Amino acid sequence: MEDEDKYNISEAASGYRQIEDGQGSVVSSLVDVSIPAKKMSVSVGRKAKIVSDEVKPKIIPPPGAGQKIYEIDPSLLAHREHLDFRYGQYKRLRYEIDKHEGGLDTFSRGYEKFGFQRSATGITYREWAPGAKSAALIGDFNNWNPNADVMTKNEFGVWEIFLPNNVDGSPPIPHGSRVKIRMDTPSGIKDSIPAWIKFSVQAPGEIPYSGIYYDPPEEEKYVFKHPLPKRPKSLRIYESHIGMSSPEPKINTYVNFRDDVLPRIKRLGYNAVQIMAIQEHSYYASFGYHVTNFFAPSSRFGTPEELKSLIDRAHELGLLVLMDIVHSHASNNTLDGLNMFDGTDGHYFHPGSRGYHWMWDSRLFNYGSWEVLRYLLSNSRWWLDEYKFDGFRFDGVTSMMYTHHGLEVAFTGNYNEYFGFATDVDAVIYLMLTNDVIHGLFPEAVTIGEDVSGMPTFCLPTQDGGVGFDYRLHMAIADKWIEILKKNDEDWKMGDIVHTLTNRRWLEKCVAYAESHDQALVGDKTIAFWLMDKDMYDFMALDRPSTPIIDRGIALHKMIRLITMGLGGEGYLNFMGNEFGHPEWIDFPRGDQHLPTGVIVPGNNNSFDKCRRRFDLLKYLE
Repeated sequence: MEDEDKYNISEAASGYRQIEDGQGSVVSSLVDVSIPAKKMSVSVGRKAKIVSDEVKPKIIPPPGAGQKIYEIDPSLLAHREHLDFRYGQYKRLRYEIDKHEGGLDTFSRGYEKFGFQRSATGITYREWAPGAKSAALIGDFNNWNPNADVMTKNEFGVWEIFLPNNVDGSPPIPHGSRVKIRMDTPSGIKDSIPAWIKFSVQAPGEIPYSGIYYDPPEEEKYVFKHPLPKRPKSLRIYESHIGMSSPEPKINTYVNFRDDVLPRIKRLGYNAVQIMAIQEHSYYASFGYHVTNFFAPSSRFGTPEELKSLIDRAHELGLLVLMDIVHSHASNNTLDGLNMFDGTDGHYFHPGSRGYHWMWDSRLFNYGSWEVLRYLLSNSRWWLDEYKFDGFRFDGVTSMMYTHHGLEVAFTGNYNEYFGFATDVDAVIYLMLTNDVIHGLFPEAVTIGEDVSGMPTFCLPTQDGGVGFDYRLHMAIADKWIEILKKNDEDWKMGDIVHTLTNRRWLEKCVAYAESHDQALVGDKTIAFWLMDKDMYDFMALDRPSTPIIDRGIALHKMIRLITMGLGGEGYLNFMGNEFGHPEWIDFPRGDQHLPTGVIVPGNNNSFDKCRRRFDLLKYLE
C-alpha cells in the first residue's frame, strides 16, 4: 500500500517526457504542459515587444532553491519526489517564459498586445483563435459587414487586423461602439465577444451581451488622486457585493456604493473591502462566479471610470480594495463567454469531460496551455495595473488544485491526499506564477486563496517551494459554528471549538470568519437566523420587550465574532450586514427554470426583496 501512495513519476512514463530545464538539469514534464520551442515564441511574432524601450522592466525575483519547505515542515520529506517535481516544472516554465517572452513582466501584459490596441495611426485588433478557419471584425462601425474587415492569421493561430484612422484623424471605431469577431469554425459560423474585451453590456430586450470598444476621450478618463494604502499588519475585511448593497430592492451602483457604503465600512473599523462579482457575468444570480468577460468590470453597476472612482475613494479612506477574482472556472455560455470561442472544445479549456465541472455547470481552464497562462496571468495584472486593486481573493482554489475538485472528498489531513495523481500540478504551478507576478510587481498587494483542503505549503513563498499565497481562508470555522448551533447548549465543547479556531499550519496565515456570503445564501441560514429564528421578526422592536431567545441570540452573536476574531487567524472577514445580524437570506431575482427533463424549478418571480442589505434598519440605532 505504501508504494501505491507514493507519487511515482516512472509509473506514468507514457504521460511524461524528459526536457532540459535550461539550467543544466533534466526534469520530467507533463505532455500537455510542454510546448515546442517554436510555439513558445511570442504569439504575435518574436520581434514584437510589449514593453517599449523607454520603460525599464520591473524585476520579478527568479526562482529560489525551493527547499526551505522541508525545514518548515519535515513531514513533507515523505513527498519530496512530488514536491521537487512540482518545483522543477515551475522552474522550467519560468525559464521558458524568460527565454521566449522576455520574462513574466512582459508575458503578463498580454492586454497590451491582444484585443484592441489604439495607436496614433489607427487600431490594431488581435485574437488567439487557432481553431477558426476565417475571421472578420464586425460591429456598429462597419454595419456588421463580415466582408468589410477580414482578418489574417499567423502561424501561432493569432488573427490580426489594422484599421487606419478616418480621414479626419478620428478613430475607425468610435468609443462605445458594439463589436464582435465573426469566425468560420469547425462548429459553424460564430459571432463572439472578443476574449480581451474591456467592457460589455446587455442591451434592453437582448439576452446575450455585446462587446463594447471602450476608449473614452482623455477628458472622460478617471485620474487616480490618492496613493494606495500600506498593507496593514492584520486584515479586517468587509466582504461586499455592489449590486445588493442598497436597502432598496434594486441593483445598486459603483457610485452609490462609493458614496453610501464605503464611509460606513470605514466607520465600523474595517481596513479592507473585498468586492465580489466585478468580472462581467451574464447571469446575475451566479453571484459573479460564472464569468463571461474576464477583463471587463460588470456593467450592471456602472462604467469602468465609476469603478475607478470607487477604488480611489476607498484609498482616500485608507481602505484596501480586494477583488474576488475567478480563475478556477468560467461560464459555459457560448454566445457571450469563452466557451467554444473558436468553435473547438479545447480552446481555453480542457477538452472532453475534464473540461467540465459537473457540479458548477461551468468550463475548466487548461492551465498547461501557454496562451491560457498568458491570458490568466495578464488578467490578474490588469486589475492591479488599470484599476489599482490592492489584491485578490482567489475563488475556488481547491477545485483548481485537484482533478476531483474537492468534490465528494473528505480531507483528513493525511499528506497523501495532497500530493499524488489527483493533484493538478499544472494548476498549482499557475498559482505559483500568478503569485510571482502579483508580489514581484506589486509588493504591497495581498493574495488570499479559498482552499478548503488545507494544502501544505499553500501560504509559503514560491522561492521556498510554496504556492505563494499570503493567506488562506479558514473555512472550517464557519462550518464548526453551524455544526454546534444545531446542538443543545450543553453539548457545546469548548475544546472542540478552540481546536478548530487554532488549527492552522505553522507560518501559514489565515483569514478567519464566522460567516461569509456562503452562509447567507438561500437554502442556508445566517448565524443570527440560527440563533433567533422567527423571534427576530416580532421581538426586536424598540417598543416591545425582547425574549430570552433574542437576549441569548444577541449575546452569542457577539461572542462568536469576538472569539473568531481573537483566535481564528491573522485576519478577519465579515459579509456585509452580518455584523448587525442581518435578517433572512440572500435570494437573487430569478424566474422559473425549465429543465430539459421537463421539470420546472420555481423561481422567485424575479424579486429583489431578498437581494439587498437592510441598512435602513440601523437608522434606529445610529
